[in-house]
Amino acid sequence: MSHLMQPRIVLLKEGVDASQGKGQLLSNINACEAVVSIVRTTLGPRGMDKLIHSGQAVTITNDGATIIDLLDIVHPAAKVLADIAKSQDNEVGDGTTSVCVLTGEFLKNVKDLIEENLHPHIIIEGYRAACTYALNQLEDMHISVDTKDEKKFRELLHKCATTALNSKLVCSQRDYFAEIVVNAVLHLDEKRDIRLIGINKVAGGSMTDSFMVPGVCFKKTFSYAGFEQQPKVFDNPKIAMLNVELELKAEESTLEIKISDPSQYQAVVDAEWKIIYDKLDKISASGAQIVLSKLPIGDLATQYFADRGIFCAGRMLPDEMERISAATGAVLQTSLNDLTSSVLGTCGHFEEKQVGGERYNFFTGCPNSRAVSLILRGGSEQFIAETHRSLHDAIMIVKRTAQHSKIVGGGGSTEMELSKRLKTYALTLSGKLQPVVMAFSKSLEVIPRQISENAGFDSTDCVNEIRRQHLIGNTWAGVDIENEGVCDAIESFIWEPLLIKSNAIKAATEAACLVLSIDETVKNPRAEDPADKKVAPAPNRGMRR
Repeated sequence: MSHLMQPRIVLLKEGVDASQGKGQLLSNINACEAVVSIVRTTLGPRGMDKLIHSGQAVTITNDGATIIDLLDIVHPAAKVLADIAKSQDNEVGDGTTSVCVLTGEFLKNVKDLIEENLHPHIIIEGYRAACTYALNQLEDMHISVDTKDEKKFRELLHKCATTALNSKLVCSQRDYFAEIVVNAVLHLDEKRDIRLIGINKVAGGSMTDSFMVPGVCFKKTFSYAGFEQQPKVFDNPKIAMLNVELELKAEESTLEIKISDPSQYQAVVDAEWKIIYDKLDKISASGAQIVLSKLPIGDLATQYFADRGIFCAGRMLPDEMERISAATGAVLQTSLNDLTSSVLGTCGHFEEKQVGGERYNFFTGCPNSRAVSLILRGGSEQFIAETHRSLHDAIMIVKRTAQHSKIVGGGGSTEMELSKRLKTYALTLSGKLQPVVMAFSKSLEVIPRQISENAGFDSTDCVNEIRRQHLIGNTWAGVDIENEGVCDAIESFIWEPLLIKSNAIKAATEAACLVLSIDETVKNPRAEDPADKKVAPAPNRGMRR
């Protein structure tokens, strides 16, 4: 009996790296743990900062999303953490470090089960069941605050902002910045569009020199001769917003005009000047006292406006124009043919002021009162940049709390209570799902453990005491940073929005399940660049005689 040899089937071209099986899954988990080990020390009020040097830029931060984004991760599985941190930051603005730490712990606690040949889909099923149960328990645990009581509602927002800033570089002045953040968010309308909160950075001074402007302010734009002759203070001015260029400039393409008489040249020049003067006359006739444009305003127009007592600013940024439009009611115009009083905006007071070493233009007393601006001060650019990132997290926290008004305790109290309830739930399960839910429950304890470790406490004693407090019924027992022990998070005003906790648990679970569902990694070889091909030098045949 003869055996026919099977033909060799080549599916992938030479150079492809394919890894699969249990070893590949464990390798992906180890890669995620390596990323988590970098950011986990930034968690909590006593978390450490990271200095990341990329090129000429130096960033000092403890924001999880910023750190992971700057790490330039190349491992394909570890990039899942980067994506999940960005999604958490975009959705709720804070809790990125918690998501990364939870994801790493979820993966770490099932490594033993994988090595014992438990199928990853069983682990995924158990994790999703545990996540659903935890989210249902969160809905039962949360505390709702009556938004009709303005005093209590404002206190709620202030405490949530303080908790968010407690782990940031500006924690020493958290009450000061929390008040600014709450005032800024409440200044917005019910939609809470944070794009209407402008943040300007001015180096110099202390961080307590930062302040909020109930209106819009922007840095003085590039100006031509004649700008200093313009008035810098107005009361109830009319504001025109344009997307029109008011400048004489050379043609972008070659222009050829044939003339038969030298006097005709002057007619061509006069026609160009007439066009721009017609534009300027229409603006002046509209009654506008402040002219803002996205496009340049040249020296001719600047002097023209100065002679007529009109203030102008060109090359405005789009987001600044959007905030000014929302605050003053001015409508952006791309043509000057319909520049009537109906499209002009107004404000109570306009003034150009000196802030540190910069000059800023302030619009206050706006009729719509929908936009607000923050001016941040500090001793260095890195410090101001970190203050900006910190306030962004706090603003997002206050925004979500104002929209939902549901809170839970911080300091690891919520995670420990969920861990306790999940252990009870796991005992009701039979089969292979029980150890998976137990692993999920154990993973949640990483939050209080890491908070206490970063504070320099004995994490084992701290977590054991918190676990005991929850077993005797203290639902909100968490880490006490001030006294190195256990405290009631709600009574200590360590409050966090429910949305952050629920979104963090969902995001971390999905990230862990995604990594666990990968059983093979195929890495294609880099496409050969034609530029990489080296051309062989021509042979030297000697000089031809």
